[in-house]
Amino acid sequence: MARGPTYKVPRRRRREGRTDYYRRYRMVKSGQRVRVVVRKTNARVIVQLIRFSPSGDETLVGVNSKALRRYGWLGDLNNIPASYLTGLLAGMLAVRMGIKYAIPDVGLHKPTKEARVFAAIKGLLDAGVEVPVAKEVLPSNERMEGVHIAEYAKQLLSRGEELFRARFREYLSRGLDPRDLPQHFKEVSVNMREALASGGSS
Repeated sequence: MARGPTYKVPRRRRREGRTDYYRRYRMVKSGQRVRVVVRKTNARVIVQLIRFSPSGDETLVGVNSKALRRYGWLGDLNNIPASYLTGLLAGMLAVRMGIKYAIPDVGLHKPTKEARVFAAIKGLLDAGVEVPVAKEVLPSNERMEGVHIAEYAKQLLSRGEELFRARFREYLSRGLDPRDLPQHFKEVSVNMREALASGGSS
């Protein structure tokens, strides 16, 4: 609703809750050219490394968590383990391009401790990209590996197999027992590193 004769309609992306233009302006003024942009949907996580340009932003690296399937990932594509692995993959691709530093751009996401956005950033850090972030907001190794999901699966199974199978139907249909998620996470991480080391890509 208009608020007077001087009211200015916000930009479309701001109205849609997708871009904080004031924060973006400060990032551009800072002189740092590469930003880590992490976005999440109900189904996937997207990690991009973007360089500002007056003629339009340039995406240097873009990884959708769907790419994790190429490395054998059978878990969900939008949880904390998937966010970390997506960030790790984006980070390894960035390092291959010579990108060693980037500033975080979480957009309008609330910067909640141990959130998926920080799991993705931890993946970038572990890949060798320096990203300024407080260590206390990063998820623990256990959460990134999905230990909390595996424990929840064990609790459900103890209450009944039907409940367990109903909750983790998609995991099971892909051939993954959610109780084995931490080990599966480690295996996929190794697969990814080996594939990238041998010259593979996303």
